[in-house]
Amino acid sequence: MIQAVLFDLDGTLADTAPDLGSALNAVLRRHNLPEKSIAEIRPYAGHGAAGLLKLGAGITPDHPDYARWRTEYLDEYDRRYAQDTALFDGVDELIAELGRRGIKWGIITNKPARFTDKLVPKLGFAVPPAVVVSGDTCGEPKPSVKPMLYACGQIHAEPQHTVYVGDAERDIQAGRNAGMTTVLAEWGYISDEDDTDSWQADFHIRTPFDLLECLDKI
Repeated sequence: MIQAVLFDLDGTLADTAPDLGSALNAVLRRHNLPEKSIAEIRPYAGHGAAGLLKLGAGITPDHPDYARWRTEYLDEYDRRYAQDTALFDGVDELIAELGRRGIKWGIITNKPARFTDKLVPKLGFAVPPAVVVSGDTCGEPKPSVKPMLYACGQIHAEPQHTVYVGDAERDIQAGRNAGMTTVLAEWGYISDEDDTDSWQADFHIRTPFDLLECLDKI
């Protein structure tokens, strides 16, 4: 019996790439660097500030100025985090159906609570999440199992009776290592280079409502 369905946020529930990308381009303009198109940004939108700064400016965490660039980027994102972000088509209808079935749902994201706490209420879910775990809630983000087990503890769900849905390899790793059934959201921020079969998700789905068929098979 499925007790809960937990989701990644960026690239799974919500299309945050437009705002993440516009923040990156604002920083790039300030440094007289060429902007990136949304097509270039989208595969990296779920990789956090580190992935986007590497894409846009070639700045990695071992760069001496990385902390300054990261702060500048996050401050820029803070000014526009909800301008163009929206739920993917079908997500809210799926959440409503989970509610009708009496299945708890929640969010486990690597996004800092600084943004998650403000963004999630603005997304207007039909049923509010039972739990929201941010990247800094447990001290270790995904692929650590700590956020997964923490979320289950908060809503009194057993991992083996919990489904986790995400669009990144770390999502599937974290879910599998926590003992959850894992589902890959193929509409998410996946690049052409990603070998998604090697991630070994239990299910692959192309639309949010495909999840309901998976739940019927578990």
